[in-house]
Amino acid sequence: MQFDKKGNSPVLAVNCLLKGVKLLAHPGLRQFLLIPVAINVLLYSIMLFLGYHYVGELIEQFIPSWLQWLSWVLWPLFFISFFIVGFFTFTVFANILSAPFYGKLAAKTLAISGGQTANVIEQPVTKVVSAELRRAGYFVSRALPLLIVSIIPGVNLLAPFLWGFFGAWGVALEYLAYPLENEGVLFGEQRQLVKGVKLGAVSFGGLVALGLTLPVVNIIVAPVAVIAATLYVHELKRN
Repeated sequence: MQFDKKGNSPVLAVNCLLKGVKLLAHPGLRQFLLIPVAINVLLYSIMLFLGYHYVGELIEQFIPSWLQWLSWVLWPLFFISFFIVGFFTFTVFANILSAPFYGKLAAKTLAISGGQTANVIEQPVTKVVSAELRRAGYFVSRALPLLIVSIIPGVNLLAPFLWGFFGAWGVALEYLAYPLENEGVLFGEQRQLVKGVKLGAVSFGGLVALGLTLPVVNIIVAPVAVIAATLYVHELKRN
């Protein structure tokens, strides 16, 4: 499989997301949305509870006493970093639980949008969950160096920007995986395909990541992202 280079266009990514929002209300997709939305509600409620009670104390521990006079600058930077880490962790966990349903949502979206359903390769639940775990391992191995950067005084001023880019890239890989797995494309090949349209993919992932940070809205952003990712992949395969 190859992706058309037009996938590098942020405009195409935005258009697919807008179409995803419209398709969310399609009657044929509703049965694939209930359980993932319930999972998102539960996990994001837990994240908000933990963040409200513990993130402030954790940030204070990471600010050295000799830099307390700069806390008015460092505290927002640390908060952004911890928030991104927390939301990204819970997003990956939510997607691991929802993976079997998102695969079916991607397949149904392809059928509704005029794709060839005969080409969809149904993956066993165990294989889908295994792919999610491998993807999570990839993210963790890249996130650890960023965590180290986040606690080094001075250097950690770059941390929010690095986390932002990494979050956008990770989210793109996460949601584009569902339609690609339905095509029989596994994680290693997925990464190579998405690298070929990195600008468009990061634009897509950045917008989805932004939506995932918005309270209430983030409950439906994940299924919208799956639908939009399916349309995006289908568009890139046309030529």
